[in-house]
Amino acid sequence: MRAARRRAAGHQDCGGAMAGLGAEPWWKKTLYLTGGALLAAAAYLLHELLVLRKQQEIDSKDAIILHQFARPNNGVPSLSPFCLKMETYLRMADLPYQNYFGGKLSAQGKMPWIEYNHEKVSGTEFIIDFLEEKLGVNLNKSLGPHERAVSRAVTKMVEEHFYWTLAYCQWVDNLSETRKMLSLGGGSPFGSLLRWVVCHLSSGIVRREMHGHGIGRFSEEEIYALMEKDLRSLAGLLGDKKYIMGPKLSTLDATVFGHLAQAMWTLPGTRPERLIKGELINLAMYCERIRRKFWPEWYHEDDNTTYESEESSEGGRTHTPLLDFSFYSRTETLEDEGAENSFSRTPDTDFTGHSLFDSDVDMEDYTDHEQCK
Repeated sequence: MRAARRRAAGHQDCGGAMAGLGAEPWWKKTLYLTGGALLAAAAYLLHELLVLRKQQEIDSKDAIILHQFARPNNGVPSLSPFCLKMETYLRMADLPYQNYFGGKLSAQGKMPWIEYNHEKVSGTEFIIDFLEEKLGVNLNKSLGPHERAVSRAVTKMVEEHFYWTLAYCQWVDNLSETRKMLSLGGGSPFGSLLRWVVCHLSSGIVRREMHGHGIGRFSEEEIYALMEKDLRSLAGLLGDKKYIMGPKLSTLDATVFGHLAQAMWTLPGTRPERLIKGELINLAMYCERIRRKFWPEWYHEDDNTTYESEESSEGGRTHTPLLDFSFYSRTETLEDEGAENSFSRTPDTDFTGHSLFDSDVDMEDYTDHEQCK
């Protein structure tokens, strides 16, 4: 009898639930079904991304394995300022490395991170310290104590303040444009949905972290005002120098370039891009110098420069795609900073015959000439 009563009660509960669902308006039932289908599709795509991804064997013995986010589809090496910083640093230091786009974060939840001789290090500052200790490289050897202090202060301004204004511009204010640059899903029918899911998850994370940082508690206008102050500070510090700290490269240049490049090439038509390519033109020229020197395969559709292979004919123009899972090593050294960059040819020249983006251009002479026109 008790079992019969329990079965009867169960039937009543099921009937009540079905009756309740039937009482819902059609648009609500459609919304529930659509939402469930979207969640199921997102879960399936994420599962495919993680499980069916081709796992390549890597060995970090005497090799630097750089783990970072996948290349975007707009030709820029990375949408992450820190990933671009790290890879640019390795090129500046002339350290051979191997990219790995597995998507796995470090034990600390960081990206990028490296493996070297089976040791894992995350956080760009700690990675650089590790490489300096293990391999004896040092991009800051020409800096004195005062210059090192200034370099660290500027690094913290860029990474702990300017970065958040960039993140807001990329992942909140211009989310739809950023979504177009993601290469997730390839050409699959669910690719667009996957990019939408990832972008909105990332946007939510950025908003929460900005709020915790404090900068996210300000209005949009106030955030952009803070960004402009940082950009003007960088432009003033750079002046007409070749690099931020003077005539020679330093680690700070990898940091600044990794962040400014986002405004230069991933945020078309936005306030930071207009400011850098307009009033603060020395920052744009600085970014171009570094891009052409250390990223010969980074080709931009608005770039007047063509990169020719040795085998190509005089009339043939080609550029190599950004490196994926492959070793990279610069063939030139950092000792001869005055040597011509053998990677690129720049036909856009000033009145002296120098390239506008050549590191040897005297910006004061160029400015004076422009004013005399």
